[in-house]
Amino acid sequence: MSEFAPADTKTLVEIVAAALARDEPLELVAGGSKRGLGRPPQAAHTLSLVGFSGIRDYEPAELVMTAGAATPLDEIERALTERCQMLAFEPGDWRAMLGSGGQRQTIGGAIACNLAGPRRIRQGAARDHLLGFAGVSGRGESFKAGGKVVKNVTGYDLCKLMAGSYGTLAALTEVTVKVLPLPDSVGTVAVLGLSVDAAVKVMTQGLNASHELSGAAHLPVGVGTDRAMTILRVEGPVPSVVARVAGLREELKSFGAIEILRDKESASLWSVVRDATPFAAEQSHAVWRVSVAPQAAPALLAILGRAFDAQYFLDWGGGLVWLAVKGAADGGASAIRAALPPDSGHATLIRGSASLRASVPVFQPLAPGVAALSARVKDGFDPKRIFNRGRLYAEI
Repeated sequence: MSEFAPADTKTLVEIVAAALARDEPLELVAGGSKRGLGRPPQAAHTLSLVGFSGIRDYEPAELVMTAGAATPLDEIERALTERCQMLAFEPGDWRAMLGSGGQRQTIGGAIACNLAGPRRIRQGAARDHLLGFAGVSGRGESFKAGGKVVKNVTGYDLCKLMAGSYGTLAALTEVTVKVLPLPDSVGTVAVLGLSVDAAVKVMTQGLNASHELSGAAHLPVGVGTDRAMTILRVEGPVPSVVARVAGLREELKSFGAIEILRDKESASLWSVVRDATPFAAEQSHAVWRVSVAPQAAPALLAILGRAFDAQYFLDWGGGLVWLAVKGAADGGASAIRAALPPDSGHATLIRGSASLRASVPVFQPLAPGVAALSARVKDGFDPKRIFNRGRLYAEI
């Protein structure tokens, strides 16, 4: 397997054109921290995009940044922190959990995988912050979409399409993202000792109230904490955070003991949730993210608890169930998907061996109509399946 590393768009186009002519698919790689996500690509060569790095334009007053797609996330975050700003979709650092600690995270990788941390319930996913991009399609054509302002879409929103495509539609060379101010203060209300049923009730009540939560998660005993903690986060100006924390504490006092965590202590706890830190130690366990209606999470966990040995924690108010499965022959795939409510929810295998990821559907199987639509989209951008062939689904 050869590696190609273009330094400019012209060379990238030439490499893609040559791969097309030879029908030799390419695995797209930038920092490499997320190569373990998705199915193992069926690629003849590696296409390194590290040459497309660096912050190109940053306008703090306009809350917009443009950078090469391979720009390391820590470089992006340092520049933003200096101006008291942030990537509001809060992408997680999964390197310890995925076993890719020696690799770099990049802004293009976060966008391509549509990552988002606990703040998604308030600020949305990566796709909601992508304003524009440049790239090269699987047809060997250089193109751009979007722009540098929030309201710039007059036709089909290609930014929404590109985010979450896992590099199967285009090789991104540049992205423009919306950024937001860092909150002046952060406070977390932690309700202690709750069962999963009670935790979902607490999170639902907190989210339905007027406290404007930016995070709602539940950590059971032994998963990142030595006691069960249901945590609700508020962010903003200091007086507002103080008032909302007090209001939450009063509203939830009937559920049990409550602790208040302030800025640094709060940030440390939420990084555990964001980065899936509790699942980093046991690399042999398959790790899943299961999306369901929050009220369905307790019943789902009860069913799965009878099927195999697993650890879990909840994010997004109970709408996201993280699972680490021990010992199941198929990584728990059949039991997890059978336990999903009818016509609702989906499960994604986040960590597993290459053989497991090649043998079970990593992403939720598509309904026939959706599968046909996805194939047509792929045909439009990459008809010969040159980019990351098979990473999402065997036929895509």
